[in-house]
Amino acid sequence: MPELPEVEVVRAGLEPAVTGATVSSVTVFDERSLRRHSGPAEDFVDRLTGRGIVSAERRGKFLWLPLGPSTASGTEEEGPEALVVHLGMSGQVLLRDRETDDRLTRIRIELDHPFHRQLRLNFVDQRIFGSMAIDRLLQTPDAPSGLVPGQVAHIARDPLDPQFDDRLFLARLARRNTGVKRALLDQTLLSGVGNIYADEALWAARVHFDQPTSTLSRPRAKLLLAEVRLVLAKALGEGGTSFDAQYVNVNGASGYFSHSLNAYGRQGKPCPRCGRPITRVSFMNRGSHFCAFCQRVR
Repeated sequence: MPELPEVEVVRAGLEPAVTGATVSSVTVFDERSLRRHSGPAEDFVDRLTGRGIVSAERRGKFLWLPLGPSTASGTEEEGPEALVVHLGMSGQVLLRDRETDDRLTRIRIELDHPFHRQLRLNFVDQRIFGSMAIDRLLQTPDAPSGLVPGQVAHIARDPLDPQFDDRLFLARLARRNTGVKRALLDQTLLSGVGNIYADEALWAARVHFDQPTSTLSRPRAKLLLAEVRLVLAKALGEGGTSFDAQYVNVNGASGYFSHSLNAYGRQGKPCPRCGRPITRVSFMNRGSHFCAFCQRVR
C-alpha cells in the first residue's frame, strides 16, 4: 500500500495542475471506486461537476482536493467539501491530456485550467481497494486553523508535519501496551507509516519490531522517531518506493527508493550493518524484515 512518501509525491504533482481548475465533467466507470462516497454515482457526478479546486492537501495516506462552492442550481451546501482520494493497494491518480486514456481507469475527471487549459485526471485502480468520495470538511482539535475531511478526522498528523507534537507522541507511545511496530502502524498515533518504512526505521534505530512499547526507553523512542523522519524524508526525495508499475507519480513515473532499502524485502541478504542475513517473519498478515543480531528485544 502506498505510504506517506508515495502519496505526497502524488499530492505535490497534482497541486500546480489542479489548483484553480474547474471540473467540467465526471465519468464513473466502476461504482466500486465510490465505496467511501455517501451516495450513488449520480450524486458524486452532480456534486463534483462545475466545482473549482482550491488546492491539494494530504494527511498520512489520505489525499484531498478542497472544492469551491457548487454552481449547480438548486444545490444546498451544508459546509465546505473536498474530493477525498484514497489510493488503497494499487490506486493511481494520473494527469493526462484530453486525448489520453489509461487502462483500468475507474473514474475520469475532465478539468479546465486557466493556464494549463484542458486536462484529464484519471483514477486508475487495478485491485479496486482505493476510492474517491466527496466529504464534508471539519475542524478537529489538532487542526484549529485548518479543515480536514470527516473521513480523515481520526487520522493523526504525520512526523513530517510541522505541527506534529513530539512530546505528545512519545507520551502516548509510552502508555501503549503493544509491540512497537504495531504502534508505528497505528494511524491514530502517527500517520503515513506503513510496513516498508516501519521496517526501515526500526532497522536504523536497532529496535526489534516486537519490543514492548512500555519498555522502550525515552532516548530510544526519540531515536526511533528521528529515524522514522529520516527514512520518510529520504524516500520522499527519491520519489517513493516502487516495486512494480503500480506505485507511480501523476505522470506515471516510478520512484527509486527501493534501491536504498536496508531491511524490507531483503530476507536472506546480508544486513548492511553486520553482514548477517536479514530475517522475515509473519506479522499482521504481512511480514516483518529485521536483523536478528542488530535488533534484539531488550
